[in-house]
Amino acid sequence: MANGWAADGAVQDQIDSTVEDAVQRARQALGHGESEQYCLECGEEIPEARRKALAGVRYCLACQTGLDQRQSVNSLYNRRGSKDSQLR
Repeated sequence: MANGWAADGAVQDQIDSTVEDAVQRARQALGHGESEQYCLECGEEIPEARRKALAGVRYCLACQTGLDQRQSVNSLYNRRGSKDSQLR
């Protein structure tokens, strides 16, 4: 059933897109490759235990926590499904 100008299944398409975005962010967050010895953000040495526990770690715990908090604030909703993004 269409709702105004929305096509049939538009709500489900928006939900699917939001889930796909979350999966993509989670896959990007997975470490891969060689771990850095020094944090790319602050330059402090990353503890050996952290480097061994997480493959491809790039940031110290403090910097990674800050990055995760900033990223979670920016991912509260799907911009592609918002009214503003459809008007541009």
